[in-house]
Amino acid sequence: MSTTTAVVPLALADAEALITTARQAAEAAGVTVSVTVLDAGGHLLAFRRDDRAVLISGETSTRKAYTALQLNAPTADLVDAVQPGGLFHTLPTALDRPLLFIAGGVPVRRDGRLIGAIGVGGGAPEQDHAFATAAVENLA
Repeated sequence: MSTTTAVVPLALADAEALITTARQAAEAAGVTVSVTVLDAGGHLLAFRRDDRAVLISGETSTRKAYTALQLNAPTADLVDAVQPGGLFHTLPTALDRPLLFIAGGVPVRRDGRLIGAIGVGGGAPEQDHAFATAAVENLA
């Protein structure tokens, strides 16, 4: 008999906590961002765009989250893979939804399993990555 442990999925409360932490980190750095949280199926679970953020930051945060979810890796770790000769050089054109290989997308895992992703857009890529990573690390 095999025993399977269920993993609690990413809930709306988790998504709101991720957004709050990412926004607080961004505000502390003086940056205005948009934050997107997707569930494991790639469905929009929560989104927040500050009124001062540029409009494109919302699309950017969503595509970063989608990329992190689809490839199960932080987007910051994937930048070299899409360069000519990289592992994913042709991947962005092979999918229905374009991926975005700019730092700021981070998978969310629970008990080692992928349960969603967060994307942050609006700051410099390194800042967005730091804000997203801080949010994931803070999620209990």
